[in-house]
Amino acid sequence: MRISVSDAKAQLTDLVKRAEAGDEVVLTRRGHEVVRLVPVIAVSGGKERRALMEEIRLSAAEKAVRGPAAARSQDFLYDDNGLPL
Repeated sequence: MRISVSDAKAQLTDLVKRAEAGDEVVLTRRGHEVVRLVPVIAVSGGKERRALMEEIRLSAAEKAVRGPAAARSQDFLYDDNGLPL
């Protein structure tokens, strides 16, 4: 559903209910789409939130890239005597 912002002012409660029900509600200004009303996904209880955080942590750990150790990260800049190349 597309509706102008000025018309939406009078129908806001109805538009929110429609968006919650799954209808796509797009507000327009001068014929151009400017805002889309979407329902907020409710956050679950503590167990679900904790499981989600653990899933994110594991995903990030899998993507982590190991680089050189900080103590050796600039060794390529110096020769065996510790002098700049």
